[in-house]
Amino acid sequence: MSESLEYKKSVLIVEDEQSIRDVLVELFDVEGNVVSSAELLPEALERLRTQRFDFVVTDLRLGGKRDGGLQVLALAGMLSPDAMVLVLTAFPDDSNRQASSRLGALHFLEKPVDLATIAQHAATVDVRSAFAPAGRA
Repeated sequence: MSESLEYKKSVLIVEDEQSIRDVLVELFDVEGNVVSSAELLPEALERLRTQRFDFVVTDLRLGGKRDGGLQVLALAGMLSPDAMVLVLTAFPDDSNRQASSRLGALHFLEKPVDLATIAQHAATVDVRSAFAPAGRA
């Protein structure tokens, strides 16, 4: 019975490519999590303004905006300061990596990323996934 009283982890997925966003949402849509997603920057910023998150996965480029993911990082750092933030990108240049790091991204992952790798990072902050769903004592 304590499961229903247990604190649920909140996850935000920010990705403009629907197929990737859907897979990531499915990865974290397990018991113990509340998953939100956003396709573009304005929607992501609104989610961050209205809810605190434990785990955020954001694409670096959103809807053609080179710095969209950096804006997500900056606001997540202010409004969900305890969240682990992962940045996904197909453009892993050093300036993007450095900017992401300065804004608090703990991990900067180049696409395509193995889902198990994302799940392992999430597990370090007790966020469950389809790879490690529930019941760790």
